[in-house]
Amino acid sequence: MSAYESMVMLETVCSPTSALFGFLGVSSAIAFSNLGAAYGTAKAGVGISSMGVMRPDMVMRSIIPVVMAGVLGIYGLITAVIINSKIKVGTYSAFLGYAHFAAGLVVGLSGLAAGLA
Repeated sequence: MSAYESMVMLETVCSPTSALFGFLGVSSAIAFSNLGAAYGTAKAGVGISSMGVMRPDMVMRSIIPVVMAGVLGIYGLITAVIINSKIKVGTYSAFLGYAHFAAGLVVGLSGLAAGLA
């Protein structure tokens, strides 16, 4: 079997667009959730700064929002690792690609919305 024939056979089993959508899900989970985490951390940092001026004894308690905002990025990373481990050459269907893309968007955009809130 020539290299061209094996490539054509592999393409009929695993469409390149299915892998594209799967990896788009991975990247959107990481990117959007980390954008939300960064924005949430920035807003929490402003709160810590104002808390340090008004009530210096409460500064350590105001670190909790920074930790909670950082967890959003970790959620996106965990989801991206899970999706990435499911992408296998030769058995990855278009349905799985679309499903992983949707899962990445759901996690990423919910992390972004939580960071903006």
